[in-house]
Amino acid sequence: MGEKSGMVKPKEYDFKDSNVALFGSDLDRGVKKDAAKLEPAWKKVDEPEEGIIVWRIVKFKVTHWPAEDYGSFYSGDSYILLNTWKEEDEFKYDLHFWIGKHSTQDEYGTAAYKTVELDTYMDDKPVQHREVQGYESDLFLSYFKNPIAYMEGGADTGFRHVPPECYEPRLLQLVGGRKDVLLKEVGLWKERINSDDVFVLDGGLNIHQFNGRNANKDEQMKAAQYCAKLRSDRPKAKLEVTDEELDGTRAIMKLLRDGGPPKEETVKYEAKPEDRALLRLTEKTDKTFDFQEVGKGAALEGVVLDQGDVYILDTGAHCYVWVGLNASEGEKKNGFAYASSYLAHSKNPFVPISILVQENDLPCKQETLGQK
Repeated sequence: MGEKSGMVKPKEYDFKDSNVALFGSDLDRGVKKDAAKLEPAWKKVDEPEEGIIVWRIVKFKVTHWPAEDYGSFYSGDSYILLNTWKEEDEFKYDLHFWIGKHSTQDEYGTAAYKTVELDTYMDDKPVQHREVQGYESDLFLSYFKNPIAYMEGGADTGFRHVPPECYEPRLLQLVGGRKDVLLKEVGLWKERINSDDVFVLDGGLNIHQFNGRNANKDEQMKAAQYCAKLRSDRPKAKLEVTDEELDGTRAIMKLLRDGGPPKEETVKYEAKPEDRALLRLTEKTDKTFDFQEVGKGAALEGVVLDQGDVYILDTGAHCYVWVGLNASEGEKKNGFAYASSYLAHSKNPFVPISILVQENDLPCKQETLGQK
């Protein structure tokens, strides 16, 4: 796994204060398939195979991300992920762009643009998704056997592969439950340790797993799996596992520093059924757009979607852009931008966004929205 050196403090980004509406706005205008063919990174999809491919954005360019690092993401970078699988002998695709917490607007703008370009290159076959660090969809998390690892730094800060005996220690925190256990790198400070989570102090040839008193079994299991992977990559490494209940705090505390910054928390918005909202995007004759709320909560049951428009369904946990078969080019091109702008001013600005295009072979002219 790539490691950092010469790190500088990353810039803190707040997506509510940045221009989130840039995502998707005019990104597909002027993107031609001939231009997409000039991108060497897309050659990997010419002969599709089941599985995932990950690319990282480095200085406006799409670069290959090594398979051994899949599931590890630097918070200062943005990435593109393509998942390919077969259904009834036909290849299907999900295409995600992932935004790191400290990724710059240029980086995530390039990731969004290049995602649209790859979708064009693949004849619009993939389903497109936006993912934000700490708020990933269950679909995105399902691609990785181990919990996602958030690493500090990125392409601009510089990092390098080093042998384990020369390793720079890192403290990793595992937090979550069931399918959404996340692993993130935190500073080597005593103040980071708490009773609710599991921590892994990775010192290269010495690995220490600390189980907090209130840590759940999912966190402990994922930590054990992660440590097992580290040991398989480093046969000479030694592993020590301690529990807070058995006075394990003292063992890990003596390896950490005093006076660290306060613990950062990622607070997810708790979706409620009554908060669900459906909005409709319609292009008017003068080429301007009408963007209106159709309904909220229980009132959405049985709402009929017109295939001539684009709809945005906000469930509170996920935002879907539904593109009707006969939607205008303007509606198709601006649906994602309107969804991003709408979320930026909502209680849940970071939730995943997915674009769903109505199937060409759908026999009816309208589609009914149920409680799904």
